[in-house]
Amino acid sequence: MKSRKSLTARLDALYEYDREPVAPHKFQGIGKFVSTFAGEHVAGTEFVIGALFVARGVSAPDLFLGLLLGNILAVLSWVFLCTPIAVRVRLTLYWQLRRICGPYLTFIYSLINALMFCFLAGAMISVAATAVGLPFKMPMPGLEDMFPTSVMWVVVVFLVGAVVTALAILGFERLAQFARICAPWMFLVFVAAAVAVLPRLGCTSPGDFWRVANEKIWTGVPAAGQSPFTLWHVLFFAWFCNMAMHIGMADLSFFRYAKKWYYGFSSAAGMFLGHFVAWICSGILCAAADVTIAPGPVAYMGAGIAGAVCVVIAGWTTANPTLYRAGLALQAATPNWKRWKVTLAAGLVTTIAACFPALVMKLLDFVALYGLILMPMGAVIFADFWIFPRIGLKSNHADLRGTLFSWPAGLSWALTLVFCFWLPLEIFFKGLPGWFVALFLYIGLSFIEQRGRSRAPLEERA
Repeated sequence: MKSRKSLTARLDALYEYDREPVAPHKFQGIGKFVSTFAGEHVAGTEFVIGALFVARGVSAPDLFLGLLLGNILAVLSWVFLCTPIAVRVRLTLYWQLRRICGPYLTFIYSLINALMFCFLAGAMISVAATAVGLPFKMPMPGLEDMFPTSVMWVVVVFLVGAVVTALAILGFERLAQFARICAPWMFLVFVAAAVAVLPRLGCTSPGDFWRVANEKIWTGVPAAGQSPFTLWHVLFFAWFCNMAMHIGMADLSFFRYAKKWYYGFSSAAGMFLGHFVAWICSGILCAAADVTIAPGPVAYMGAGIAGAVCVVIAGWTTANPTLYRAGLALQAATPNWKRWKVTLAAGLVTTIAACFPALVMKLLDFVALYGLILMPMGAVIFADFWIFPRIGLKSNHADLRGTLFSWPAGLSWALTLVFCFWLPLEIFFKGLPGWFVALFLYIGLSFIEQRGRSRAPLEERA
C-alpha cells in the first residue's frame, strides 16, 4: 500500500504547467526541439506514408518537387503562425482556447482533439506492432483490412501501447531525451535500408537512380483500387499532414517551452529528414517489396533486425508526443484529474484504436481528415491574438466577460466544417480555403458580438 501511494505521489508531481504559463526556468534550448521534431517525424508512419505514395501512383518528378515545396510551406507555417504566439502566451492550446472560447466550447473541442490524437497515436502503435510481431510469425494486415486480423495482433498491440503510454506519462523533457537518443540512428537505418534494396530494382550506380525511380518506383501508375496522386496532392499533403499542429495551433503546447520564436525552424529537422528523405526511402522499400505496406516486414527486408527495431522505436517516438498532446487535451476537459491519469486513459483508448489496421492502411485520408476538423480553431486563435488588437476588438473576450461558450468561435468552427465538406474538392485541398473561411467568419461574428455588447448599456439607459 505504501509503495502504491509513493508511486501515485511521484506521478502527481510530474507537473507540466497544464493551466498556467510555463515558468522561465523551464524554457528549453533549440536542441530539444530539433531532437523532438526529428524523433517524431522520422517515424514509423513514414514507412506507411512513403509506401502509400507509391501505391497511389505518384510520378517521380511530382513526388520530389511536391515534397520540397510542401515541406518548406509546413516549416514556414510553424515559424510564422504557431511559434510567435506560443512564446508570448506560454500556454497550452487548450488553456489559450479557454480564454478565447470559454470552458464549454473548449471542453467540446478538447474531447474531439483528444480523440483525433488518440487515433493518430494508435496508427503509430499499429506500425510498431508490425515489427514486434515478426518473431512470432504474426499474420500482417493488408491494404484493405479494416478489423483485427488475429488474436496475436491484439496482444502485440496492447504490449506496445503499454510502453508508449508509460513514456507519454513522463512528460515533455523525457520525450525529448528519448527522441534525441533515437532520431539519428533511425534516420540512418531508413537510408541504409533503402540503399540496400536499390540493386533489387536495377539501380547499381548513382547514375541509374533517376531512371529506376521513374520506371520502377514512382511510375505514375496507381495500384489496383487506388486513386492517382499528382504534384498538387503531394504538395498539399506534405504541407497539411501536420495542419492541426501548425495552422491548427496544437503545437502551442510544445513551443510554449521555447526561448525564442525562431525555434519554429527546428521543425525543418522533422520535415526534411522525415517527410522528405524518409518518405522517399520508404517508397523505395515499398517498390522493392512489390508494394507491400506493412512496415515491419518491409524494414526487415531492407535492414534485417536493425530495420525491425527501427520500426518499433520509430512508432514509439511518434506515438509518445501525440499521446502526450492527447493527455493535455483530455486534462483541459477533465480539470480535476492529474495529467498522468488522463494520459493513462488516453493510452487505453489509443491502444484499442490501434487494434484496427484501417487506421494505418487509410492513413493519408485520416491525417487529412483530422487536420481539417481541428484547423478552424487555429484560425480563431490567430485572429484573436494578431488581428483583434489592430481592429479595435478585445482579445480573450470569453475570459474578460466570463462567457461560458463563445458563439462566434463555435459557429465559425461549425460553419467552416460545413463549407469544407460541401466544397467539391478532394479532402487534401480543403484545408487552405477552410482556414480563410474560419478566419473571416470569426472576425465578422466577433465584431457583431462585441459591438452589440458595447451598445447594450446605451440602449438600456434609453
